[in-house]
Amino acid sequence: MSEEISMLDSIGSPLLWSVTIAILVVLLAVDFAVTRRPHDVPMREAVGWTVFYLALPVVFGLVMWPLYGGEVSIEFFTGWVVEKSLSVDNLFVFMLLLAAFAVPSALAQRVLLYGIVGALVLRAVFIALGAAVISAGSWAFLLFGGILLVTAAKVMRDALSGHEQQVDIGSMRSVRLLSRLMPVTREYHGAKLTVRSAGRRALTPMALVVVAVFMTDIVFAVDSVPAVYGVTDDPYIVFATNAFALLGLRALYFVLRNALSKLRHLNHGLAVILGFIGVKLVLHWAHTVWSWVPDVPTPLSLLVILGVLGTVTATSVAANRREAAATAAPEQPEKVGAGN
Repeated sequence: MSEEISMLDSIGSPLLWSVTIAILVVLLAVDFAVTRRPHDVPMREAVGWTVFYLALPVVFGLVMWPLYGGEVSIEFFTGWVVEKSLSVDNLFVFMLLLAAFAVPSALAQRVLLYGIVGALVLRAVFIALGAAVISAGSWAFLLFGGILLVTAAKVMRDALSGHEQQVDIGSMRSVRLLSRLMPVTREYHGAKLTVRSAGRRALTPMALVVVAVFMTDIVFAVDSVPAVYGVTDDPYIVFATNAFALLGLRALYFVLRNALSKLRHLNHGLAVILGFIGVKLVLHWAHTVWSWVPDVPTPLSLLVILGVLGTVTATSVAANRREAAATAAPEQPEKVGAGN
């Protein structure tokens, strides 16, 4: 156990944190430069950035293997897969927000980038809080497990109800509060959050949608941080998995924009994954109290998560094909009787 603690301490060294944050800032700066001039994102550009941001965590995980061992590398890959799958659900909500606020397509990627930055800041705060809670005692794993099990039940209930997820802007207190504090212009003014109108400072609809995205980021952080703590208790690995999962969302949105609505069973799979990790955390807590209770190994977690994602993707594709075939099937002509 002492060797494991020493290894985790070396992973979270100040130098490695500094280098990681510096690289993260550079990548965000590049993203802001790319989105400085609003434009519709062509598929070729979106695919290129998506491939780049998918390759980064793969390279990172492979580099971690010889430096810190296979177990740490597998923990990273498992946590990244969990966070990436949850981030796809984030994209679906972002898509609903963009539609609800009628965001021009040329401004969509700037809104997404604001959302990514907000999510990174919030995840960092929640990760620090999670680390503090875990250091207070093993009961933290029981707490995180309970949060995930409750969340899994809610997600599964919503998925089984068959109701499409919707966003009600009028119910967002933050949006209503901003509208009362400052006037809001009717039109977008590029990527500007505020403009001078009628001699006074006014918010643009861009500011309202950014605030709405930040509010949803808080909800997602409550779910995702305990989920990845169910894979590893090292704060650096937790932060790295979140950062790599969030960085490519801007480009991934435009790649999956049309496919998101077709993943009809995604929420079913996310509920199963969250429930599985919740049970894993509860078992881990019980293992610290009663050594005979089994502790779920990380490689098994990775296989289960990949299996669930593969299954819901396959069932979604099959359901879409059945629906398309039923819609395209010509109506059977009425049989005419022999005597007619």
